[in-house]
Amino acid sequence: MKKFILQCVFLVLPNIILAQEEGVTTKKDTTNLDEITLVTRRNLNNHREEKTLSSIDNYLEKVSKITMIKRGNYAWETTMNNMNTDRLAVTIDGMQIFGACTDKMDPITSYVDVSNLEKVSANSGQSGSENGHCVGGGIDLQLPTSAFQNTGLKTNIDVGYETNGNYKTAGLDLEYASENFYFNTDGIFRKSDNYDAGGNKEVLYSQFQKYNISLQSGYKLNSNESVDTNIIYDKASDVGYPALTMDVSLAEALITSISHNYNNDASFLKSLESKLYFNTITHIMDDSKRPDVPIRMDMPGWSDTYGFYSKASIKEGKHHVLFNLNGFYNRSLAEMTMYPNNPDEPAMFMYTWPDIRTLYTGIYAKDAVALNTFETISASLRLGFHKNKIAKQVGLESLQIFYPEINDSKGRMLTSISTDYQIKKNLFDVRFGLGYGERAPTVSEGYGFFLYNSFDNFDYIGNPTLKNEKSIEANFKINYNKNGFQIGLESSFFHITDYIIGAIDASLSQMTIGANGVKVYTALKNANIFVTYLNSTYQISKPFSINGTLGYNYGSGSNKEALPFIKPFSYLAELNYNSNRFSAAIQLEGNGNQSNYGSFYGEDETPQYAILNMNIGHVFYNTNNTVVLKYGIENMLDTNYSTYADWNNISRQGRNFFINLSFSMP
Repeated sequence: MKKFILQCVFLVLPNIILAQEEGVTTKKDTTNLDEITLVTRRNLNNHREEKTLSSIDNYLEKVSKITMIKRGNYAWETTMNNMNTDRLAVTIDGMQIFGACTDKMDPITSYVDVSNLEKVSANSGQSGSENGHCVGGGIDLQLPTSAFQNTGLKTNIDVGYETNGNYKTAGLDLEYASENFYFNTDGIFRKSDNYDAGGNKEVLYSQFQKYNISLQSGYKLNSNESVDTNIIYDKASDVGYPALTMDVSLAEALITSISHNYNNDASFLKSLESKLYFNTITHIMDDSKRPDVPIRMDMPGWSDTYGFYSKASIKEGKHHVLFNLNGFYNRSLAEMTMYPNNPDEPAMFMYTWPDIRTLYTGIYAKDAVALNTFETISASLRLGFHKNKIAKQVGLESLQIFYPEINDSKGRMLTSISTDYQIKKNLFDVRFGLGYGERAPTVSEGYGFFLYNSFDNFDYIGNPTLKNEKSIEANFKINYNKNGFQIGLESSFFHITDYIIGAIDASLSQMTIGANGVKVYTALKNANIFVTYLNSTYQISKPFSINGTLGYNYGSGSNKEALPFIKPFSYLAELNYNSNRFSAAIQLEGNGNQSNYGSFYGEDETPQYAILNMNIGHVFYNTNNTVVLKYGIENMLDTNYSTYADWNNISRQGRNFFINLSFSMP
């Protein structure tokens, strides 16, 4: 092993010496990011990421407060501030989109790829409520903005390969732009076999394949106005989920939008964007490739969303005001058909989401006031009306078994308020904020019918009578920067009342064979979550820098039990070398022992781990073309480990060699 590490080091050193002779430098981004600019084929001059062909999940994990829950090698679920997607507002360019899987096997992030996006905006707590109500924060996957420039035709080609899982990636991008018209189309294909955990232990049912195609076009009406259209088609098939009892034969999405844009720096109204959008998702779970199951099942789901928004930006004097009027209509339907092993017995059918229709309309306003050159104070407000309706009479009758007093619809008002104060000076900046927010129960929490959760081995039943979940939060952030040294501390505290979570109902019998029983969604009186991260960077010299991050998280409920999926003590240390043509980094990352785990909710203790990663990058320029080459090793020591966020303790990838090649030409 020592010999192996030395070989890796000697592989890097000659390139560093060569780059030093060239005398070209850049500075690497830190790991403490509120906004991530993606290294797409539209942006190949930025070569600082480890992989130019990383998935969107890999990019999101670069934000300190974000962790991805892994049920397999594909479609990881985003969490922020130790809260999953139920408590987040996740949108695609401001558009609402809802998964069609009752088991959360198709998070919204799985229906886009890095080739579609320009950047990701990740905002903690109520600062993330611009596009929707949330408790933990908001994540907006932003599409590229209009590009009316006389650049003519551009082409980009990407290929990538990884040894672990025989993982192959290929992409193509074509872009044409003039002063009044632009058109872009791109496609990307990904395919992986089963991956190996540390020690060459194959993780069965971890394969997947997907392709993604997008079209974007715009026409400039005049000097201030333009019209844009976007279409994204994403299809994944043969997706294995080793942590679950079922796989996915199809996850398919069509995402469309048309928007009108107005921009005028010389007027009171600086910008106005109005968008109409539609998206539809089909998701089919099955267990046909599992050799031995108690009973065969098919579980298809569908989600259709129609929506709009109109965003305005106004600047007057010291005020910068943002408005967002938005609304959507969603239909969520999911079924389950069980096929007994005895062919003489009839199949059993039921609705797990009984055709739930959701109507929402709301308005968001934010005013940022520059008190002076250094100080800014801001306040925001979101008000909305949210209504659910059960369209299937059989679904209403099924839920009335448990809640005889309910009717087929329920409306509720939702509120979000936040304020923060910020001061920025040469050596330091400080920000302090307060917020209050509410969210409505999700379709599963309110109307789910015998949804099996393999994490705690219980069936779940929704509760239409749940109250709004409410959160009071305080956050603090400070950064100090002097002589190439930067250190920052960021902390958030959430006091959440009517905290929605499942509770055992011993009077009910489980539907799933082998399940421990039935849980009904209810609410704790309150829960507390605390998050803090210490980030530091030191610029040793122009090309060399070191980064470090320490994180601590805590969560408990009013029942004195630890909440599940609370990240243990974490750390990251990284040594970087960066120049215009060459970059290299070696990274140590790990978690401490998860001693404060939610055993009451079926969680078990996860041991500590640490892994080493290394990546190297080259950029080659000539008159017209740019080539980016990235290669490296992940989990260099082939450690067999899992984290607190790995569903049912599935092991993560062992040693993995990767190479990415990107070629750009005008």
